[in-house]
Amino acid sequence: MEREITAIKVQRRNHQRVSIYLDGEYAFGLSRFVAGWLAPGRKLTEAEIEKLQKEDTYEIAFQKAMQFINHRPRSIEETRRRLTEKGFEEEVIKATLNKLVEKSLLNDLEFSRLWIENRNTFRPRSDRLLAYELRLKGVSDDVIAQALESFGGDQTELAYQAGIKKAKQCQHETRLDFQKKVGGFLSRRGFHYGIVKPTVEKLWEEYALPAEDAPQY
Repeated sequence: MEREITAIKVQRRNHQRVSIYLDGEYAFGLSRFVAGWLAPGRKLTEAEIEKLQKEDTYEIAFQKAMQFINHRPRSIEETRRRLTEKGFEEEVIKATLNKLVEKSLLNDLEFSRLWIENRNTFRPRSDRLLAYELRLKGVSDDVIAQALESFGGDQTELAYQAGIKKAKQCQHETRLDFQKKVGGFLSRRGFHYGIVKPTVEKLWEEYALPAEDAPQY
C-alpha cells in the first residue's frame, strides 16, 4: 500500500526538521537532510517509510553527538555514554561513533593531547594522575601511553609549577607546616616522593617567609 506525501512543513521549534503529511494527515517528522529528496505528490511504500524513519534515527544520533562534542573535546567513550543516556540503540551508537571517527571528529589521541596540555597549562599534575583521569574518560592504556610520551611535560618542572600557588598561600607557615601542606598538595597531584621532597625544598627557599623555622621534614 502506498501513501502520498501531501505536504512537507518546516517545524516551528526546530527549523532543521520537517513534518511529513501523508494523505492529508501528519505522519512523522524527519531531519531536513533525510527528507531532502522528498516532495509533495511522491508516493511512499511502507518499506520506504520505515527506511526514512530509520535513517532519521541515525541522523538524530549524529546531530546529538555533534552537539556534545562541539561543547568541548570529548573522548569516544564519553560520546558513547552520552548517546546511551539519550536512549539510542547499540547499533545506532556504533554507526554514529564510526562515522565521527572516520570524519576525524573523534580521536582519542587528539583528545588526550588537548587534555594533557590544558592540565599542564592551568592545573599541573603528574603523568600518573593524568593517566588516571584519561582512563576515567574511557581512553585506552595504549593511547594514554602514546599521548604522555608525545605530549607530557617534565615532571620536576610540573611539580614546581603546581606548587607555586600553594607555596605562596603557606609562605608564613613554619617550615614543618609548609612542608606538610605543600608536600601533601603535590602528593595529591600525583607526584611521587622523589619529586615532592626536592620541589618542596626549592619552593621553601624561594617563597617562604617563616616566623619560625623548625626544620623537621
